[in-house]
Amino acid sequence: MADLRAGLDALYRKYNRRAFVHPDPLELVYRYDSSADQEIAGLIAACLAYGRVAQILASVSRVLEAIDRDAQSSPRTFLETATDRELQQLLREFRHRFTPGAEVAALLRGVKRALAEHGSLEALFVSGMGMRDETILPALTVFVDRLRRLAGGAQACPSLLSSPSDGSACKRLNLFLRWMARRDRVDPGPWRSVSRAKLVVPLDTHLHRIARQLRLTGRKQADLKTAIEITEGFARYSPRDPVRYDFSLTRLGINPACRDDDALCLLQGP
Repeated sequence: MADLRAGLDALYRKYNRRAFVHPDPLELVYRYDSSADQEIAGLIAACLAYGRVAQILASVSRVLEAIDRDAQSSPRTFLETATDRELQQLLREFRHRFTPGAEVAALLRGVKRALAEHGSLEALFVSGMGMRDETILPALTVFVDRLRRLAGGAQACPSLLSSPSDGSACKRLNLFLRWMARRDRVDPGPWRSVSRAKLVVPLDTHLHRIARQLRLTGRKQADLKTAIEITEGFARYSPRDPVRYDFSLTRLGINPACRDDDALCLLQGP
């Protein structure tokens, strides 16, 4: 256990730096300094984070450029004044794999209404938190339900908003929450009211493969139960911050500068 913790911490120190972020949609969130803009950009970037990374970066950039070009690079300012019709028109020719522009416009409509009702996406999320919740999953369920309703109804944004209540591992939204609730050299952490100790790993194929190699799970399906099991495994080494190692581990196979053999040596310990 001590050797694995040492290896994980060494990997964190080596790779958890902005120099290793590209290619990752998180880099597009760095464009903004204010928490009000970071949470909006982060939600867009995370929701569109499926498919080839080059296509993800291009699609997220296109949406962000559409909503901040007339508002002095402020998505928040733009959404406060944009009409539903303007959002539809801006994105009428947009498409990201299974996601048409109309669906992104619906998501932005939901965000716009959430800002009007709650003041921020953070406040919307916190409104669903319970003091006794062991993880953020109950709050995430409420967050998605309310955002869907504000976007147009229970079936709104089917390719963008997943929920724990659907049995989904919610990889993209857990990624968004990691960006929002953690603050270090990589994660901007604009939110202050969500405990990083309650985060759940954003489970993708890279992390699932590595977690199986580290015997943090024996499950073959990358579902919500597996995500919770892996999170609990990491919590043995970092109970106050169980997703601490997510970024550095998932660089393997994503960033060519981060090598599998190097990581395996670090994880094997002395």
